[in-house]
Amino acid sequence: MDYIEALGLLAAFFTTVANIPQAIKVIKTRNVKDLSAATYSMLFVGMVLWVVYGIMKEDLPIILANSIAAALCGLILVMKIVCRNHPQNQNKE
Repeated sequence: MDYIEALGLLAAFFTTVANIPQAIKVIKTRNVKDLSAATYSMLFVGMVLWVVYGIMKEDLPIILANSIAAALCGLILVMKIVCRNHPQNQNKE
């Protein structure tokens, strides 16, 4: 393994696990009030496009890293939609 491949694997690791803390917090608290649906929608689409790119290039690290990251991002996005009516997510006046 050369340093370029190691750099790519390190980048894939961090971008893959970056959403784990947020996903855990959202699952535990159901609090999605401060999360941007637009941001997570764009991230999800971008990651899915990376998966398609990886498939076309036959690049397994890109496919795996972005599949996992897209699943986590998708989970957060679904929770944003499903939990929007949860009492914690309502504006208090």
